[in-house]
Amino acid sequence: MIEELLPESVVAVEAFGEEGVREFGDGPLYPQEEALVARAVDKRRREFTVVRACARRAMEKLGVPPQPVLPGERGAPQWPQGLTGSMTHCEGYCGAALVRADDLASLGIDAEPHAPLPEGVLSAVALPAEAERLGRLAAERPAVHWDRLLFSAKESVYKAWFPLTRKWLDFSEADIDITAEAAGPAGDSQGAFRARLLVPGPLVGGRRLGHFDGRWTVRRGLVATAVTIHHT
Repeated sequence: MIEELLPESVVAVEAFGEEGVREFGDGPLYPQEEALVARAVDKRRREFTVVRACARRAMEKLGVPPQPVLPGERGAPQWPQGLTGSMTHCEGYCGAALVRADDLASLGIDAEPHAPLPEGVLSAVALPAEAERLGRLAAERPAVHWDRLLFSAKESVYKAWFPLTRKWLDFSEADIDITAEAAGPAGDSQGAFRARLLVPGPLVGGRRLGHFDGRWTVRRGLVATAVTIHHT
């Protein structure tokens, strides 16, 4: 699912539902990883293990020996030298996307349940202009939970932003404009989005970026988003 949103140079590995847990969830953790979840509840430990198994499978596909994936500054994953990537997990889904750093400057992925945001969350994450646009989209295609999609897009934007800047990006510091494409034959939805940065963007190849571009899909009861930052 995530792979469809990313360039061919990116390797994405995903685990869906209980089947995915059975396939990936029994993989051993490295001692450094084990220490991080030694007292975690079962759900947290399972997601931690499965998403790292996905990441290591992606490393292997890129010809890189599997290694621990440890959280660094602000919890961002620390990837092997020469790679960049992103991970995400939610109820029923874990995914990791990795790429050689020579091929992309950064990327971010996120997956969420396709359901409305909890009450009060949208007002905390959406700018007034974003909320207005979501209202129009909801009138045109009410089957999509646009509030959840906006939240996911902002998560992907942040995950792509942080490795380039090492700075926090608040929900209010990116204005996201979502566009929808024609619905698929099974009723699935997809489209693109542009995040206009309201603070100075990162320098990539000597050029300061003013926006990030991404893609989204709604399938299998999930919302998935991805942002890719190309070298300039």
